[in-house]
Amino acid sequence: MYYVYILRCRGGTLYTGVTPDLQRRMAAHAAGTGAKYTRSHPPEELCALWRTAEKGHALSLEWAVKKRLTRAQKLALIAQPERLGEVPGIAAERYEYVANVTLAGLMTDRTDCRAGEGGWQ
Repeated sequence: MYYVYILRCRGGTLYTGVTPDLQRRMAAHAAGTGAKYTRSHPPEELCALWRTAEKGHALSLEWAVKKRLTRAQKLALIAQPERLGEVPGIAAERYEYVANVTLAGLMTDRTDCRAGEGGWQ
Protein backbone atom coordinates (compact mmCIF):
# COMPACT_ATOMS: atom_id res chain seq x y z
CA MET A 1 0.00 0.00 0.00
CA TYR A 2 1.01 3.58 -0.67
CA TYR A 3 -0.34 6.58 1.16
CA VAL A 4 -0.85 10.14 -0.06
CA TYR A 5 -1.31 12.69 2.70
CA ILE A 6 -1.85 16.38 3.28
CA LEU A 7 -0.37 17.91 6.42
CA ARG A 8 -1.15 21.28 7.96
CA CYS A 9 2.16 22.67 9.11
CA ARG A 10 3.25 25.49 11.39
CA GLY A 11 2.01 28.79 10.02
CA GLY A 12 -1.02 27.14 8.41
CA THR A 13 0.81 25.97 5.31
CA LEU A 14 -0.03 22.69 3.59
CA TYR A 15 2.40 19.92 2.68
CA THR A 16 1.51 16.98 0.43
CA GLY A 17 3.55 13.79 0.41
CA VAL A 18 3.55 10.10 -0.45
CA THR A 19 4.93 7.08 1.43
CA PRO A 20 4.64 3.30 1.67
CA ASP A 21 5.20 3.47 5.46
CA LEU A 22 2.97 6.12 6.99
CA GLN A 23 4.06 5.67 10.60
CA ARG A 24 7.75 5.92 9.75
CA ARG A 25 7.21 8.95 7.50
CA MET A 26 5.14 10.86 10.07
CA ALA A 27 7.75 10.12 12.75
CA ALA A 28 10.44 11.43 10.40
CA HIS A 29 8.45 14.62 9.71
CA ALA A 30 7.91 15.13 13.45
CA ALA A 31 11.64 14.61 14.12
CA GLY A 32 12.60 17.11 11.42
CA THR A 33 14.14 14.49 9.14
CA GLY A 34 11.21 13.79 6.82
CA ALA A 35 11.53 16.57 4.26
CA LYS A 36 13.39 19.84 3.94
CA TYR A 37 10.10 21.75 4.06
CA THR A 38 8.83 20.13 7.25
CA ARG A 39 12.14 20.78 9.03
CA SER A 40 11.31 24.48 9.10
CA HIS A 41 7.51 24.02 9.09
CA PRO A 42 6.78 21.16 11.51
CA PRO A 43 3.51 19.28 10.92
CA GLU A 44 0.64 20.05 13.26
CA GLU A 45 -2.22 18.01 11.78
CA LEU A 46 -2.82 15.19 9.33
CA CYS A 47 -5.62 16.76 7.29
CA ALA A 48 -6.30 14.15 4.62
CA LEU A 49 -5.12 10.65 3.79
CA TRP A 50 -5.71 8.31 0.84
CA ARG A 51 -4.28 4.88 0.09
CA THR A 52 -3.74 2.99 -3.12
CA ALA A 53 -2.10 -0.28 -4.12
CA GLU A 54 0.05 1.20 -6.90
CA LYS A 55 3.07 3.44 -6.39
CA GLY A 56 2.44 5.13 -9.75
CA HIS A 57 -1.10 6.04 -8.73
CA ALA A 58 0.15 7.47 -5.43
CA LEU A 59 2.75 9.59 -7.22
CA SER A 60 0.14 10.80 -9.72
CA LEU A 61 -2.17 11.94 -6.92
CA GLU A 62 0.65 13.64 -5.04
CA TRP A 63 1.70 15.52 -8.18
CA ALA A 64 -1.88 16.52 -9.02
CA VAL A 65 -2.52 17.89 -5.53
CA LYS A 66 0.82 19.73 -5.40
CA LYS A 67 0.84 21.13 -8.92
CA ARG A 68 -2.73 21.33 -10.17
CA LEU A 69 -4.65 22.55 -7.13
CA THR A 70 -4.65 25.99 -5.58
CA ARG A 71 -4.55 26.35 -1.82
CA ALA A 72 -8.31 27.01 -1.82
CA GLN A 73 -8.92 23.82 -3.82
CA LYS A 74 -6.72 21.82 -1.44
CA LEU A 75 -8.69 23.11 1.54
CA ALA A 76 -11.94 22.23 -0.24
CA LEU A 77 -10.63 18.72 -0.96
CA ILE A 78 -9.70 18.33 2.71
CA ALA A 79 -13.25 19.34 3.64
CA GLN A 80 -14.82 16.97 1.07
CA PRO A 81 -12.35 14.16 0.28
CA GLU A 82 -15.04 12.14 -1.50
CA ARG A 83 -14.78 14.63 -4.38
CA LEU A 84 -11.28 13.42 -5.27
CA GLY A 85 -12.49 12.48 -8.74
CA GLU A 86 -12.84 16.17 -9.57
CA VAL A 87 -9.07 16.64 -9.35
CA PRO A 88 -7.88 16.93 -12.96
CA GLY A 89 -6.30 13.71 -14.23
CA ILE A 90 -7.24 11.58 -11.21
CA ALA A 91 -9.40 8.44 -11.36
CA ALA A 92 -10.95 8.41 -7.88
CA GLU A 93 -11.71 4.68 -7.98
CA ARG A 94 -7.97 3.99 -7.61
CA TYR A 95 -7.90 5.56 -4.15
CA GLU A 96 -9.52 4.92 -0.79
CA TYR A 97 -9.93 7.76 1.67
CA VAL A 98 -8.70 6.81 5.15
CA ALA A 99 -10.65 8.56 7.89
CA ASN A 100 -9.96 9.01 11.59
CA VAL A 101 -6.17 8.85 11.49
CA THR A 102 -4.30 11.53 13.44
CA LEU A 103 -0.67 12.47 13.88
CA ALA A 104 -1.01 11.90 17.61
CA GLY A 105 -2.48 8.45 17.01
CA LEU A 106 0.33 7.53 14.67
CA MET A 107 2.94 8.71 17.14
CA THR A 108 1.51 7.11 20.29
CA ASP A 109 -0.65 4.14 19.32
CA ARG A 110 1.33 3.10 16.24
CA THR A 111 -2.10 2.78 14.60
CA ASP A 112 -2.15 0.80 11.37
CA CYS A 113 -3.87 2.93 8.75
CA ARG A 114 -5.07 -0.19 6.96
CA ALA A 115 -7.68 -0.42 9.70
CA GLY A 116 -9.21 2.96 8.69
CA GLU A 117 -12.34 3.63 6.67
CA GLY A 118 -12.73 4.67 3.53
CA GLY A 119 -14.06 20.29 -0.22
CA TRP A 120 -13.99 20.34 -3.50
CA GLN A 121 -15.87 23.32 -5.03
